[in-house]
Amino acid sequence: VQLQAYGGGLVQAGGSLRLSCVYSGRIFRINDMGWYRQAPGKQRDLVASITSDGTTEYVDSVQGRFTISRDNAKNTLILQMNSLKPEDTAVYYCKARLSPNPASPSADYWGKGTLVTVSS
Repeated sequence: VQLQAYGGGLVQAGGSLRLSCVYSGRIFRINDMGWYRQAPGKQRDLVASITSDGTTEYVDSVQGRFTISRDNAKNTLILQMNSLKPEDTAVYYCKARLSPNPASPSADYWGKGTLVTVSS
């Protein structure tokens, strides 16, 4: 199983970015997926999550600005980020909790991060 995140970059405050995470490989069931971020010198924190039935949750600081979604036909997890602020600057990671086959328990799989930099 592989997850590949991309779409980061440099943007001015108030701008938008769209992150994508493409997942591939042998996947039996995906329980939930999420986007995390890690700012310099800080721990990695959850930003947004989406369950298998489409239920979404957001950390308070991004509520109303970020939208998480899944395109199951394209095996892609998306994070639309609007009204970006300098404090959103971080490396963003995607994660999937999934089972690769019916006999395996669910486990967390991480993609490599993509850097988002928001200038003031």
